[in-house]
Amino acid sequence: MYRFAQMTLLCVIVLSVALPVFAQEKPADAAAATAVAPTSSLTILAGAAFGAGLVLLGGGYGIGRIGSAAVESMARQPEVAGSITTAMLITAAMIEGATLFGLVVCMMAK
Repeated sequence: MYRFAQMTLLCVIVLSVALPVFAQEKPADAAAATAVAPTSSLTILAGAAFGAGLVLLGGGYGIGRIGSAAVESMARQPEVAGSITTAMLITAAMIEGATLFGLVVCMMAK
């Protein structure tokens, strides 16, 4: 439970620091609009890579937790190993789907 609280706090800090980056003022006139430097593609790619890394870390952590809990519960009650395996695979597939969706969103940020 302590690790979950740490990860949640870390995510909140990262997101709260990242949100002001996207809050840009719009210039009042057209002359000022041309003076605003466009966002470089390197910055966008770095953000997408950072987001993809966080998505993969979260997905890997979730599937690892599911696998360890399933193996531990199968060791305690071998007679229900089939139903535990089914539930584990369904949950892992749901996490994989969410991870894939997160990666697609990160890569569409160009």
